[in-house]
Parts: sequence; C-alpha cells; structure tokens
Amino acid sequence: MTGVLGIVYRAISTHLTHQAGFTKPSAQTGAVTLIQHFGSAPNLNIHVHMIFLDGVYTGGSSSLPICFRPVTAPNRAELTRLTHTIAHRVGRYLERQGLMERDAGNIFLTQEAVDASDEDPTNQLLGSSVTYRIAVGPQQGQKVFTLQTLPDAGSDNLCTTVVGEVSGFSLHAGVATKANQREKLERLCRYITRPPVSTKRLSMTRNGRVRYELKTPWRNGTTHVIFEPLDFISRLAALVPRPRVNLTRFHGVFAPNSKYRAKVTPARRGKNKMPHPVGEGDQSLAEKRASMTWAKRLKRVFNIEVETCSECGGDVRIIASIEDPVVIQKILAHLDSIAGFAATALLPDCRASPSGPAGLFD
Repeated sequence: MTGVLGIVYRAISTHLTHQAGFTKPSAQTGAVTLIQHFGSAPNLNIHVHMIFLDGVYTGGSSSLPICFRPVTAPNRAELTRLTHTIAHRVGRYLERQGLMERDAGNIFLTQEAVDASDEDPTNQLLGSSVTYRIAVGPQQGQKVFTLQTLPDAGSDNLCTTVVGEVSGFSLHAGVATKANQREKLERLCRYITRPPVSTKRLSMTRNGRVRYELKTPWRNGTTHVIFEPLDFISRLAALVPRPRVNLTRFHGVFAPNSKYRAKVTPARRGKNKMPHPVGEGDQSLAEKRASMTWAKRLKRVFNIEVETCSECGGDVRIIASIEDPVVIQKILAHLDSIAGFAATALLPDCRASPSGPAGLFD
C-alpha cells in the first residue's frame, strides 16, 4: 500500500507542478492522505482519500520568499489521462514485486502470490470481504444476501462529478474548498476519517440476522445487506487494519521532515520551527491551531473531561503523567482499594473540600 500510495502522490504532484508552469525541483506540493480500508457494505475495500493543495509553493530561500501559486481544477480528460498513468505505473510496480505477471495482454496473479495468500488464515476473511461473499458457516462462499428496490423511473445515478475511470481505477476530484472555508474543510476531514460502521444504520431482523443499511443505494437498487451474526463478526475482523500501520500520511510540504512545513502551517511547527509573528491576533490564531494536549484529545474523542473537578467544577491542573509500566504496577498494587485507578496525577483547584489532599483521579 505504501508503494502504491507513493505512485499516486508523485503522479498527481507532477501534474499540478506542470499545470502551474514549473518543474519538479522548483515547486513543492502537499497533501494529507487517509487510507480507508472499508466500503459501504461494510466490506474490505482499500482506497485512499487525499486532501491535495490545489497549487504549488515556490521560493522559500533566504533571497526569495515562499509563495503559493494556485492552479485550475482538472477537467474529465485530464483526470482520465492521469488515471491511466497511475494505473499503468501501479501495474508495473506490482509486476516488479512479483505479485502479477502479463501474458498476451492479460494480467494474472503469480503463483507466489497465490501461495502466500494461503499461508495466513486471515486472508480467507479478507478475500470473502472483498468479493461480498460469506466467509464462515454452512453458506460459506455464497453471495451475501441483499435487499433491493426498483429505482425511480427516469432516474440515472451515473456519476456526474469530475471522475477519471480507466480499467477499474478511478480518480475523483470534485470537491474543493477555499482558504477561508474552514467549516467545509472540517466536514471534508470528518468524512474521510469516519469509522467503517455506522451504528445508526445497523439493526437486527426478527429472525436474529444483522441488517445494515447502505448510505447510498447501489445502481442495481440494493439498499440493505443481511449477515448472519458470525459472518458479520468476520466482516468486522477483516476491517481491522494490520498492527503498526499508519493510516494517516503527510506528503510534500506537510511531511514531518519537510523544511517547508514550518513556513506554510499556521502553528509554524516543523523541522525548522519558525518563531511566531509579533502581534496578539496572530499569536492567538497560531495557538488555536496548535497541537492539542492529550487531555483535550480525551475530551474531543471520548468526551472524558479530566481538566475539571467533578465535585465543584473548578479547574484541575495536571502535575504528572506516569507512563512507566513498573511504576504503574506498584501504584496500582498500593492503591488496590481504588477501583479503576489511572496512572495520572492531578492537582484539583477544588474549593468544595479545601482541607482534602490532592487526589489521584481516574
């Protein structure tokens, strides 16, 4: 996946650079990629969502200030040519990896790739999820049961947005945001980082099967997919990403080691950290966009508030964070009477119990 992602980024980056009228070394692009491994069924469907800068950065030296130069949105013909380039390069890459081979214009999996797929027992779950088939149980290998409705007469759900399609490869570039459209950008980011399963569209049938409603009906009228409980669990297992695989990638000027990152990001963090500009307004804007603390992340993601006292509502100041497992075990053994004790020391500014000692809270 990393090799394929590199091919996609380089192809789009080169296209944008040429569209702006520059060569590759003289201009810099940037993108943030979210690797999604699920479809709407829910099934295993690995694809990438990339938020790409619609332009290039030039300059950045001591004598030439950095400048952003936008480019026009690509049309369908440009996207088709770009998709063809990506498809051709991905095919050659998989051939060099020994996963595919060509024979009289056709492409086949190599025997090594087939044998390797049989070594890992989880590959059966992955293959069944990709092909919409039942992975376990007496109906193993059969197609998943679906519910379909007839589409409205005259309704054509063919994609009318800007999409390039070549031999099963598709490249979509129909959503764009301006620099001042922060809410639209946030909605886009939330969409590409959504979880694989929506509990609002998940329900049980009267005979004990799992029913999942599709967000958008398929072209053949399919609106729901039905699973046996055990098969649904196998679907969830197939959607779990492999360990130590980073599903969020930063490219170009946004890469952690890029010398341009500190120059183009509002918080000015990067390899060469830039000082904040003088002025209270700019300083507060940079602080707002700075990286959140772990306490703020707990509140945003899990709705766990650790910076407010549950007794009086006063502020809680974090004085220590214990991460050594050995020390944590000693503390837990000493305070075994406190259920669910967490290894984080908090000093509350609590006026409700001024005589009480500084507490350790979950």
